[in-house]
Amino acid sequence: MAVEIERKFLLSSNAWREEVERSLEMKQGYLSRDAQSSVRIRLCNGKADINVKSTRDGIYRLEYEYPIPLDDAEEMLRLVAHRPIIHKTRHIVHRGGHCWEIDEFHGENAGLVVAEVELQSREEQIERPPWLGREISTDARYYNSNLSKVPYSAWKEQA
Repeated sequence: MAVEIERKFLLSSNAWREEVERSLEMKQGYLSRDAQSSVRIRLCNGKADINVKSTRDGIYRLEYEYPIPLDDAEEMLRLVAHRPIIHKTRHIVHRGGHCWEIDEFHGENAGLVVAEVELQSREEQIERPPWLGREISTDARYYNSNLSKVPYSAWKEQA
């Protein structure tokens, strides 16, 4: 069984930008996107994959990911995936023995920047970088699948 244990945070400053090792452009769309599970197509660096996730608490998930032909993925994004399609730049930062993935969203989710870190267990401790803000691991509004239903630009204005 494939398991992902991940915590998500907002950022308190842009100081993380000085630590970026590399950045990747991503485009992803959801074929299914309910609160407990999702099926996603992602394009990144000329490759494509299909991903199935299931979660109950936002931190611990079952996750299955498989490569698929690029042409098929592009067609599914164009003809099958729910709108809006998620566009983001993923910035990689290594700090405190962990790999931080900082997603900077574009399009209808522009203005949102989220840091994620994968853990080996729920109890694993992390060194909190000074640029790390409030934890949002269990706030479903920040799940990418939900951002493809109600983009950040829509709910940010309601706050």
